[in-house]
Amino acid sequence: MFTSIFHAGTFSVTNVLTALGVSALLGLIIAAVCWKTGSWPSEFAVMLGVMPVLICFVIMIVNGNLGASVAVLGAFGLVRFRSAPGTAREIGFLFFAMAAGLAAGMGFLAMAFLITVLVSVLYIALLKSGFGQGFSGRRQLKITIPEDMNYAGAFDDLLLKYTKNAVLESVRTVNLGTMYELVYRVDLRKADGEKELIDGLRCRNGNLTISMNMVQKVRNEF
Repeated sequence: MFTSIFHAGTFSVTNVLTALGVSALLGLIIAAVCWKTGSWPSEFAVMLGVMPVLICFVIMIVNGNLGASVAVLGAFGLVRFRSAPGTAREIGFLFFAMAAGLAAGMGFLAMAFLITVLVSVLYIALLKSGFGQGFSGRRQLKITIPEDMNYAGAFDDLLLKYTKNAVLESVRTVNLGTMYELVYRVDLRKADGEKELIDGLRCRNGNLTISMNMVQKVRNEF
C-alpha cells in the first residue's frame, strides 16, 4: 500500500496507463457518490469524474521538477481566484477528487483506493445519520393587526416566552391602509412551541392573518 509503482521516479507506459486508469475509476466513484447524495449541477459531477485524471497527469509531469511544481502551484492559485464561491460540500468534494488524483499520480494506487472508499463511506454514513442537523428555529413571522392597535410591546411577553430572539424587521400598511403587517425575525425555543405561539398571537390581533415561514439557511461559502 505504501509502495509507489513508480520506482526511483522512473515511468513506463504500463505504469502510466495503470495510474491513469485507476484515477479515472476513482473519479467515477467520487462523481457517483456526489450525484447520489444530493442535488448537484451535472457539469460539477462530470468535472469531479475528470479531476483525478487531470491531477494525476499534473503530478506525473512535475515529478521531481521544483520549477514546474512552483508554476503549477501558482496556476492553481489563479484558478481559485477566478472561480465562484462554493458551498462547504462542493469544496470538500473538490479536495476529495484532488486527494485521490494526487495519490494515484504519485503511484500509491492502493492508498488512492483506500482514500476513496473510506471518505465515501464516512460521508454517506454521516449524511444518512443526520449528523450536525439539529433543530433550526429561525422563522419569519408576519402578524396582521388592526390600524387602531398600538403594536409597540403588544406581543413582547409572548415572544419572550416562545422565542430566544425576536427582531421587528419591518412594518407596512396592507388592505388599502386599514391594517398593519408586522414582520419579525424570530428564533423559536423548541419545535413544538410554534403552534402555541401562533394561538397566543391570534388572541391579541383579533384572529387576523398570521404566517410563519421557514428562513432559508445561508450558504457556507469559502
